[in-house]
Amino acid sequence: MSDVPCKERFYEDFSVGEFFEFSSTHITEEQMVAFATQFDPQRFHIDAEAASETIYGALIASGWHTGSLMMKLLAQDFLGTHSVGAAGLSELSWPNPVYANDQLTLTVEILSKRRSNSKPNLGLIEIRNQLVNQNGLVALQAVPTMLISTREQSAN
Repeated sequence: MSDVPCKERFYEDFSVGEFFEFSSTHITEEQMVAFATQFDPQRFHIDAEAASETIYGALIASGWHTGSLMMKLLAQDFLGTHSVGAAGLSELSWPNPVYANDQLTLTVEILSKRRSNSKPNLGLIEIRNQLVNQNGLVALQAVPTMLISTREQSAN
């Protein structure tokens, strides 16, 4: 494992199997309803009474809101100046709903890595991101392939 903080790492500084636990965020009912009203106005996201009659039993956050929170924490704690985006996602899932007042913590695991064949200044790192609530339940899981600058090419 490297002593270099994630935000300062080049492709070469990451190792398969590394696991990180980062910051947490707290979600409020007001935030959930405001996001969903604008972007995902389904009844179980915006209407507490209607939500109480669904399988969730109460208001839940939009999955897209949860994804936005994950992205904020990922950018804040993991992605640094050597990240140049993502090539895509092989997985995006919401195994458990997010309720008002949940505390969500970001974890990241390095699953695989390889150098780009077409862009020698980049490496591709597949990571598993999870937002885990205060009860240890995974609320969101995403498996993106990140594009990270290589040290050799950045020195040129």
